[in-house]
Formats: sequence, structure tokens, C-alpha cells
Amino acid sequence: MEKYLDAFLNSFMGTLNWTWKSIVFEVPWYTNYFWGIILLSVLVWILEIAFPWRKNQAVFRKDFWLDAFYIFFNFFLFTIVISGFYKCLELLFLDIGIASNTLALVDLKEWPEIFQLLVFFVLLDFVQWFTHMLLHRYAFLWEFHKVHHSVKEMGFAAHMRYHWMENIFYKPLKTFAVMILGGFEPEQAYIVHFVAIAIGHLNHSNIKLTWGPLKYIFNNPVMHLYHHAYELPEGRKNGVNYGISLSMWDYLFKTDYIPEDSGLVPLGYEGDNEMPKGFIGQFVYGFHSKRKNKATNP
Repeated sequence: MEKYLDAFLNSFMGTLNWTWKSIVFEVPWYTNYFWGIILLSVLVWILEIAFPWRKNQAVFRKDFWLDAFYIFFNFFLFTIVISGFYKCLELLFLDIGIASNTLALVDLKEWPEIFQLLVFFVLLDFVQWFTHMLLHRYAFLWEFHKVHHSVKEMGFAAHMRYHWMENIFYKPLKTFAVMILGGFEPEQAYIVHFVAIAIGHLNHSNIKLTWGPLKYIFNNPVMHLYHHAYELPEGRKNGVNYGISLSMWDYLFKTDYIPEDSGLVPLGYEGDNEMPKGFIGQFVYGFHSKRKNKATNP
């Protein structure tokens, strides 16, 4: 039991220390997620101001500051708190004979770096697409995912407005994907993470961007706006356009839906007026809310 406590504390303090070092610029600039996310956020926000898709939407849109807080909470504060629990879970798996490379189907370590990054990016994105689809398909998961879909005006920071329980759902499956790849992340994995953050910010932004012919590969704001649409097509009430960074999964599995590109789409879901307006209310949302057997209008 003592080794688990030590592991918990060491991981907690290590993550806290790394975050502080990031804030005071004592880590390599290319791994500085704290200032990197701030820089990406400011850049996308400037693009929103300069090239607004919905021109009647305010620069400081509805819930702008709430969503800005979510960026720091979900990417840093919650990560610090939960890191110790994940370290204990890793130790538990080792104690029962499950190592990080136990499920390895491929070993990327000997591959050229560019292919390591590409496979890592694609596999991780597919796992997130699949997890995202589950959040819409199962009622108890949808209750937590409603926090993200309570956004009524889209902007870059809406990317990070999601219930902390989603971290709990995504992390094990993302870890599973890493285990399939031999239990390691490529040395330059920070490139993949920053690209994913940038695409996520753009997908939620007030910018009309489709990527042209590449829209069948990369997700984009026009496509993702319909993922947040209040009204969904008949027979697809569980949702459409689940893509995270890549749109190709939606086209491959026929979950794509883009009827037009005006950007004038009412957002939310049936009953979204019951969602608490503040962070604390949303923090505890989903545990005591009324559930049904199936999600009805994600």
C-alpha cells in the first residue's frame, strides 16, 4: 500500500512541478503546453475577430469566460489532480502482469519518425472518434457530454468546455491505443498533441473553413457546427459528425452530415435550458440528472 501512496504523491507533485516550470519557462519551448495553448487560443481568437463567419456574434460571445476557464481546468488543474490515480492504476496493472507493451500489435520504435507520428496521430484520433460516438449513444455517458453540447454560440474556447468525467472515459481508451503501439509515444509526440489542439480550436471557432478537397480527411468548423446542431436529421438523433481531428471516420462510417454552410444553425439539445449556467453546477452535472435508456437528441 505504501508504494501506491508514494507513486500517487510523486506523480501528483511531478505533474504540479512540471506545470509550474511551464508557467515560468523552465521547460523546452516545444513541450510548453501551458503557454502553447494560450498562444494557439489567442491566434485563433484573432482569426475569429478578423474573419468572423457569423458576423453578428460578439467578440466576447456568450459564455466566453466560462469556456476560457475550462481550458485551464481540463488541461491543467484536473490533469494535476488525476495524475496520481493513473499512476496507481499503472502500478496495479504491473502487479497483475499487464505491462505497457503487453497488447502491442506493432512496435513503432524502429520506424522512421515521420511514420511513428502519423500512425500515432491516426490511431489516437480513431480511438477518440469511437469514444465520442459512445458518449452520444449511451444515456449515462450522454448526461456528462451534455455539458459540451450546452454551448449556444461557438467559439474556439468551446473546444475545452467538457465535463471532467470525459477525461475519465477518454484516458483509458487512449492508453489502450498507446499499448497497441508498443506502449510508448513517439519522441516528437508533442507535435501530434499541438496539431490536435489547433484543429480542435479551429473546429469550434467562428471561422468558415472547409480545407477544400482535404475536407474528406480533416475535420473543419463547417462540419463540426452540425455536430452541435439543435435539430438533427430524422433517423440520426444520436448525432452526426463525431470527428475530432479527422473527418474521414465520419465519411467511412456514414455518420457525416453537412446540409449547408451558412453557419446560422441553432445550437444545443432538447432540454438544454436545464443545464446549470455556472462551472460548479456543470461540474456536478450528470450524477443525479434524470436518465433514459437511450440518448434522445445529442
